[in-house]
Amino acid sequence: MFRVQICGDYRDRTAGNNAWKRGFGILIGRLMGVGCLAAMMAVGVVSGPASIAAAPQTLAAYSSSPPNVGNPNGDDYVPPAGLAVNTSHPKRVIGAGTPASCTSAAVVSAVAEGGIITFNCGPNPVTILMTATAVVANTEHTVVLDGGGLVTLSGGGKIRILLSDTCAGTWSTDDCINQLYPQIAVQNITFEDGFNGATQDMTCTANVPQCWYGGVDGGGAIYIEGGRFKAVNSRFVDNQCYGYGPDLGGGAIRVIAQYQNLPVYITSDTFTGNSCSNGGALSSISVPWDVINSVFANNQATGWGANPAARGTPGGGSGGAIYNDGNHYNLIIDGTVMSGNTAREGGGGIFFVVDAGGGTLTIECSTLSANPSGVFWTAPGIYELVDGSHVAPVEIDSTVS
Repeated sequence: MFRVQICGDYRDRTAGNNAWKRGFGILIGRLMGVGCLAAMMAVGVVSGPASIAAAPQTLAAYSSSPPNVGNPNGDDYVPPAGLAVNTSHPKRVIGAGTPASCTSAAVVSAVAEGGIITFNCGPNPVTILMTATAVVANTEHTVVLDGGGLVTLSGGGKIRILLSDTCAGTWSTDDCINQLYPQIAVQNITFEDGFNGATQDMTCTANVPQCWYGGVDGGGAIYIEGGRFKAVNSRFVDNQCYGYGPDLGGGAIRVIAQYQNLPVYITSDTFTGNSCSNGGALSSISVPWDVINSVFANNQATGWGANPAARGTPGGGSGGAIYNDGNHYNLIIDGTVMSGNTAREGGGGIFFVVDAGGGTLTIECSTLSANPSGVFWTAPGIYELVDGSHVAPVEIDSTVS
């Protein structure tokens, strides 16, 4: 089958017949100067609206993103499920047109109520200092937090900013981590100075009757367990979680399980200066990720002793930018730049370990450079182990050095 291999094309990992057509349409559009959309219309591959499970999409209604967000040279295709959500008809608007009207209490209340949430804090950028964590209710189907390119939520270096845990409180199914809802999107917003100081040996009190994965730890800015999550056109700056521990991670975002093992989308986001024991920016267990057109710079994995922790060490220190562990999942890095991330142990950029069930690390149209690994690696800035064997990442039109 004919297939165009160029950056910016449509590569549908679910193997639809339109994959090569979209790539061909983009190539023809570039050659003819008519644009990708017109060319794809000409070859008959423009799809209809996304299903509700992917959240409603309306291109004309997107909010503007914050300045300097994502990879400015990243133009790879984003599936509908990874796009920003239409926020033209919000359920809640935080603020009455002034910075003073945009408060932590208003954010906490709006998130608890759920639905599409936007801000009206005036025409200039504003930082809201959070004095309490905004907690998503399990009963909510949709929570969209859209900052319109002007809003920063700050944890003040003291608290986590956003939490969703489908295993706490009322369950909608018998399997609390495999629930379709809540579907959460954060977009056109900045999360800054979030902090979670929970350690893996702390008593788990949130999840009843069972303490899943050691409790609600990690995720300095955002912790997600169950449901669906994506981050679009957003920045994550100087967020932290506890600095030591063998499987503790996610200075910016920690995700535990997603509905039917569907991917978390990280789309046109920037992660800088985040840190945790593992996964300075992102961390998960048994969760697939699609990281598209994003930037990871100067994030750190600060623990040491790896996992399991070596004798006399607290453990951790792997995945300067991204730490993935667990069973049967994939990681896709597409149209993304990683540079200056560090790990005291393995994988200065990426730590990718699949314990069972198989999985693939794919690096496509991306540049990974100067991501030093302190002790061990299988490729520059990468440690990869799949079902007990070292397997080289799938690299397509990328530079890894």
